[in-house]
Amino acid sequence: MKNQIKGCVKISAKGRNLYKFINALHDSETDCFAQYCKNDVFYAEIYRRDLKKIMPLAEKLGIEITSFEYDTISSGAIRHRRRFGIIAGLFLVIITSLYFSRIVMTIEIQGNSKVSDNAILSALEELNIKQGTPIKDINFPYCENELRLMVDGVAWAGMHITGNRVVVEVTEIVEKPEMINERMPCNVVSAHDAYITHTSIYDGQLMHKVGDYVPKGTLLISGVTKDETGHVNIHHAMGKITGTYTETVTFEENYKITRYNPTGKTCTEKRLKLFNLKIPLFFGKNEYQNFNSEESSKYISLFGKTLPIGIIKNKITETELSETTFSDEEVSERIMQKIYLYEKNFLSENINVLDRTIETEQKENSLVYTVTYKLEGDIGIQKEIYIK
Repeated sequence: MKNQIKGCVKISAKGRNLYKFINALHDSETDCFAQYCKNDVFYAEIYRRDLKKIMPLAEKLGIEITSFEYDTISSGAIRHRRRFGIIAGLFLVIITSLYFSRIVMTIEIQGNSKVSDNAILSALEELNIKQGTPIKDINFPYCENELRLMVDGVAWAGMHITGNRVVVEVTEIVEKPEMINERMPCNVVSAHDAYITHTSIYDGQLMHKVGDYVPKGTLLISGVTKDETGHVNIHHAMGKITGTYTETVTFEENYKITRYNPTGKTCTEKRLKLFNLKIPLFFGKNEYQNFNSEESSKYISLFGKTLPIGIIKNKITETELSETTFSDEEVSERIMQKIYLYEKNFLSENINVLDRTIETEQKENSLVYTVTYKLEGDIGIQKEIYIK
């Protein structure tokens, strides 16, 4: 470390009075180390400050000196001493690091599943906890209590600071589960016109067997039974009655659709973001009457951390209302996409699709698909028994 600060120079000396030079070098009390002679050449290492001292001595004795300075901290500083940009940049980095270590850079929320991050961040912003807030100005006990009162669904909140990161831990309110009265007297009736394929009774009396055809609304499991003495018992009928049934759904798409389409004209608006402040880097304003916009952002990183300083780019595309005509293939593809979404979202996992037939009808301005499904699933639904 000492050599790094002082700077170390390696010299080589040759000439007729070489040994007189070596003796004179030692008599001058010059710090000299790593010395050796090879092929009438003297090699040694000295500090940079002593180089000017030995040069007159070598010149006097007719000794030729060559030197090479090792790459050290001090040598680097001397080489770049006139490069004021580097010095200013280093100074700016130090000042920036000190500044950002004293303000809130990021807010991390932990423990929430039902309460959204945006709801918590909005409440924190009202409490002046946001990017750029000085850490020393935050009253954590007060903010913890206020956050619990401001955000519905939060039972407890705790905060702590890690570097320039505020960590917010929350515990959500556990809602009381809905109490379902499983003993409410009821029957199980058919929700579809179906053929029964399987029965499983948990409570009540089965009214139809496998293979029977049951219209919609037919009593499948009765909650009213009689014992051997003729006594009537009221039950909460339960069971699973599986059956096959058909379901018909119609999907229609027009050949011509009026919508907003891009004209090909675009413009870009850039803004400089400093914490919550957005400074426009453009002149004028958007003159498009109808348009779509797509925003992207790029932030500065320092020492692996993202700073709340960056450029926000907003790409604006002009659109105009126009009529688009689709081919038979394109319309058919759009209808098949609707059918796929219907089967994914409205046919539950407990329903098996046994068969599917599609009938097409071409109208003047549209194409119609009529889809008939043959399904197998639970056909029973509960229906309360009203007792006077």
